[in-house]
Amino acid sequence: MAKILVIGAGGQLGQCLKVVAARRGITEIVFPAEQEANILNESGLNDLLAKEKPVYVINCAAYTAVDQAEDEVDLAKAINETGAAYLAAACLAQNVTLVHISTDFVFAGNEVKLLKEEDNAQPISVYGQTKFDGEKAIIALLPQHFIIRTSWLYSEYANNFVKTMLKLGAERDELNIIADQVGTPTYAIDLANTIFDIIASSSNAYGIYHYSNEGVTSWFDFATAIFDISETAVKVNPIPGSAYPTKATRPSFSVMDKSKIKDIFNIEIPYWRDSLVECIKQIKVNK
Repeated sequence: MAKILVIGAGGQLGQCLKVVAARRGITEIVFPAEQEANILNESGLNDLLAKEKPVYVINCAAYTAVDQAEDEVDLAKAINETGAAYLAAACLAQNVTLVHISTDFVFAGNEVKLLKEEDNAQPISVYGQTKFDGEKAIIALLPQHFIIRTSWLYSEYANNFVKTMLKLGAERDELNIIADQVGTPTYAIDLANTIFDIIASSSNAYGIYHYSNEGVTSWFDFATAIFDISETAVKVNPIPGSAYPTKATRPSFSVMDKSKIKDIFNIEIPYWRDSLVECIKQIKVNK
């Protein structure tokens, strides 16, 4: 496989890419430390790409604290938009293809319909807007890009909803979980495999793609499944989002249509609950 460089290697998806690369025997891959691959250091990114000479760069670096972004607008914008632009410019200068991770939060999510790549993006939060602006910056600067929008990302690594629920379930007898926000969880190991499949294809079908696991669920049903699969005895109460106000507004329905990525790259996408079973098994193994 062509040489790959990962930006944001210490985050959840970066860690999953490292695990999957080892499983697949991918050795031509570089996971630089954050100080060497700072997305806000324009000259540093240029130097790094010139030194490593990758064919592909995977950008996992992002500001993802959705509520905090409402107070840290400048920082979220710097990382998610300016940093993406710096990286795209560096990739252009070195003739590198960029695989960039984006989000379902670019959509308002106010209609019950499967979201297609060409549907109108209408972010309703600072996080969503900065991620959308990052997409636009990449498209404007770099023809050879794959932008992958994903949703509800979790794994056995870093902080995420599954690990938080397992922790709270071990501490409490009862939890209230929002039941009127609907989407699809994505196991980051599955996403990592798909990214490598795209790279291995050597395709030039550049553009925006949607990827999550298959199926539809609410946060309440997701939490219930986590406790069911992990055999955690906790009562889960469904509540409306209005009962748990947050600084940032979330899309109420953000289920993405994955037809494009499946058709072009011949990818089989696992059902969300099957992947959740695998993740919880790995969490128990890693304890």
